[in-house]
Amino acid sequence: MNDYYKVEFSVAPADNDACDLLAAALADAGFESFEPADDGSAVTAYCPSAVYTPQLPSDAVAEVPMDVRIEYTAELVEGRDWNSEWERNYFKPILIAGQVAVHSSFHTDVPEARYDIVIDPRMAFGTGHHATTTLMMQSLLDEPVEGLKVIDMGTGTGILAILAVMRGAAQAVAIEIDPFAAANARDNVALNLDGKADALTVIEGDASALAPYDAFADIFLANINRNIITADIDRYARAMKQGARLTVSGFYVEDRPVVAEAAAKAGLEFTGAAEMDRWSSMSFRKL
Repeated sequence: MNDYYKVEFSVAPADNDACDLLAAALADAGFESFEPADDGSAVTAYCPSAVYTPQLPSDAVAEVPMDVRIEYTAELVEGRDWNSEWERNYFKPILIAGQVAVHSSFHTDVPEARYDIVIDPRMAFGTGHHATTTLMMQSLLDEPVEGLKVIDMGTGTGILAILAVMRGAAQAVAIEIDPFAAANARDNVALNLDGKADALTVIEGDASALAPYDAFADIFLANINRNIITADIDRYARAMKQGARLTVSGFYVEDRPVVAEAAAKAGLEFTGAAEMDRWSSMSFRKL
């Protein structure tokens, strides 16, 4: 069963910076999705049951170096309840950069857009609502994609790889370590790429799954977290053609020097960065 722990944190006094720091600590601990309150008074976070221990939330709270009181409660959420959880509480149709409408199959109030993407998220993450997903999608909208080969590392719902194929990518490979998320990504491919589904391959695995793809990618995408990106960036570089571009996100603006240092060691040249709500994306070119 694809079960997750839902942990609800309250922050007093309300402080958006404290919530951001808490989310960063939780991401490093293995939590995969976060829903902060707009006023900085709370964060709801989800962690796979296979990763979760009762100590993880308290360890993350201890890493927040601010004068706030953080309390939390945890409950197990069974995977079969995830669609209704998203429908009731979180996932609403959105329009990204005026070009991409992202919605679920149960939505009716869908904005018109050049690209229409249907995402039924279940227990997989990446609907475009988080700043990092939006930043990654913006990079795909801003740069040429048609006729190119794309790797999407840590694909989640498959949303980035799906957009790449919609934009004309010749071939896309989406890799996801979580088996339930990989299955969800395959379902979302079927929902969106009628007639083009053969252009997108979803693979269950980690960075070792890149072994058959040396010098494959013209575009490499990784929206994961700082620690995984810096640990695996050498492997990403080997999967890239000379001159290929890498775009990464899943970390804060203040983490850029750490990511840039790891990229330089892997033979990647920094070409630009973007930010949204203190989250950052960075782009590099393989020398």
